[in-house]
Parts: sequence; C-alpha cells; structure tokens
Amino acid sequence: MVSATLPMYFELVDFIAAGTTPEALIAFRPSDALQNRVKELIGRKEHGSLTPDEESELEEFLHLEHILILAKAQARRHLAQ
Repeated sequence: MVSATLPMYFELVDFIAAGTTPEALIAFRPSDALQNRVKELIGRKEHGSLTPDEESELEEFLHLEHILILAKAQARRHLAQ
C-alpha cells in the first residue's frame, strides 16, 4: 500500500533533498513514529494478524531499509578512501 508508506518516502526524500554528507547518511534514522510502525507490523506478522495491505506496507519499508543499508555501506567506503 503505497499511501501508507508515503511518510517514510517523504522522510527519505526530504533528507536527500536537504543535502547530505557521508557522515550524515550513516547517522540517518527514520523517525520514532516510523520505527514504531515497523515494529508494530513485525509484531503483527509474527502473530499472523497482518492484512494484505499491511503486508505490502511492511515489504515497502523493508525495501527502503535495504536501500539505506546499501547507501550507508557506500558512504562508509567513501569515508575510508
């Protein structure tokens, strides 16, 4: 469900649009509200109570997390050079 994940996309886009450094990228964390939402979805998944829309929302969050992990790894490589 793309509309439910829009806050996470907006946070990431705002962060990038404001300009960044490798150090700032490495330190970036989603807001507490988004972290809590992901924890809630993971907990519901573990109990088998996710709706199909929530399952899609969680998958979107996990995709974005993967992109952030890759970007942070690249930032660390840049700093190490």
